[in-house]
Amino acid sequence: MHYRKANNKDIDSLSQLFNNYRVFYKKESDIEGAKKFLSERLKNEDSEIYVAENDSSELIGFVQLYPLFSSTRMKKCWLLNDLYVHPEHRSKGISINLISKAKELVKKTNAYGMFLETEKSNVVGNNLYPKTGFELNEASNFYEWTVE
Repeated sequence: MHYRKANNKDIDSLSQLFNNYRVFYKKESDIEGAKKFLSERLKNEDSEIYVAENDSSELIGFVQLYPLFSSTRMKKCWLLNDLYVHPEHRSKGISINLISKAKELVKKTNAYGMFLETEKSNVVGNNLYPKTGFELNEASNFYEWTVE
């Protein structure tokens, strides 16, 4: 297994994984939209994407992070927004290794940490994240406002 930063050559394969990820969260399938979205992220350098690649050079998982900033800490932090491993390749430690890549990014950029959000119904994620050192923040309220 090889873990590396995504590049433009990965767009087709990465878009398939990203589309599967979105469908998991009950969004409509949209491969072309996924390609456009991911191409823009890479072109504009406004996210960091790491991929898991098997020995056949097939992409089987990814993690995507977005930079944030804390005014009170006066430092960068990262939002681990997307994490997905193809179902055929789960339970092999790939998610843990992708999270390790994310932690390396946090350290490399001198950020103070990273955040993530997952649905309460995501049993796999809610078991995985504490195993990788994330702590559930029960002291804060999470609010959302959307235009939709």
